[in-house]
Amino acid sequence: MRILSDPIKKRRNSQGEVRYGFVVDAGIDPETGKRKQLRRTFNTLKEAKAEYANITNRRHEGSLVSPNKLTVNEWLDRWLEMKAEDLEETTIYNYRVTLDRLRGRLGNIRLQDLTEEHVEEWRDWALTQGRVRGKRAGTPLSVTSVDMSLGRLKEALGRAVTRRLVYVNVAANVTVPRRARKEERRTKEEVPPWNIQEVQQFLRGIEEERLYAALLLSMMGLRPAEVCGLRWEDVDLENATIVIANTRTMMGNRYVVEKDTKSLAGERELPLPNLVLGALKAFRALQAEERLALGEAYSVSGYVVVHASGEAFTIKQLRRLAYRLMELLGLRRVRLYDARASCFTYLANNGVPDHILARWAGHTNVKTTKRWYVKPDVEDLRGAAATWEGLRGG
Repeated sequence: MRILSDPIKKRRNSQGEVRYGFVVDAGIDPETGKRKQLRRTFNTLKEAKAEYANITNRRHEGSLVSPNKLTVNEWLDRWLEMKAEDLEETTIYNYRVTLDRLRGRLGNIRLQDLTEEHVEEWRDWALTQGRVRGKRAGTPLSVTSVDMSLGRLKEALGRAVTRRLVYVNVAANVTVPRRARKEERRTKEEVPPWNIQEVQQFLRGIEEERLYAALLLSMMGLRPAEVCGLRWEDVDLENATIVIANTRTMMGNRYVVEKDTKSLAGERELPLPNLVLGALKAFRALQAEERLALGEAYSVSGYVVVHASGEAFTIKQLRRLAYRLMELLGLRRVRLYDARASCFTYLANNGVPDHILARWAGHTNVKTTKRWYVKPDVEDLRGAAATWEGLRGG
């Protein structure tokens, strides 16, 4: 009879079959703080030796993970709790929405059983029929939505690796195929931001609107949440400046969340163009008249953008007003947020330096401003065409 050295032991099970097994120390469980042991049993000595060597090497490398029954959904819940300590409430809400797209098909899989094939199958399903709610259920998710969900999953699984809950991040190399990106670009109707003529038509058409000043703030590049969060204490009419330090946004278009700016760079002081300064002065005078007329019924909220009763506008209400005016003026409907692109494209085309552009936009890096908000159209390129004419020389 062959004598085996430790740690692999030869045993017979209840059916009399010969099996080979071992017990190995797996270190400290990062979740419980207790020591754990791994037990493995195989049909052949060769299999047992190979797995013992694999486990021993991974333990020495610090990459050995202990078996656990944690599901993908359970880990995502834990990960979101950890992220909530560092992120804004609205950001966590967006993370939840993004990860909810994954949960139905991947959430009940044991975390350690999740494979790259599982993630690829979800990606392919999402790109063809991934919508699960509303009238458009069963239609494809956008490439951007799939990208965002994969990004969050990769981040969550990366944290699971560092916590030694899984050996490898199985989503790390899963991406949206180039073919799918090209197909979406070919079929998706892009709505470009307004050009200078459309902006001018809008501004001329809203001069008599009560919220003329608020819409001018949007046209000078403020985010809708920054416009709605602006308080009179942030406005210096004497020195013609405003301080962007507060925002009023919404979670799922259901309830208002008030918080500081999106980033440290977002907190900034801006000069007021004469047109906007005059509109704000007129709006403040109008609000004084409205307050006098309503008396105690007037709500003193302190915000700049308020209803005639003094109650603050939400970004949803401001967007609806803008869309109604676009329709009345016969203009293309664009997102109110896209006024930022119209503003920064115009400023860039007219020689505003990059560092000033980024500061105005509330960005740390001018690359962000230029990538997402400077969008010259064909008319903006006419000057380049005229310059090219000089190429032929005299």
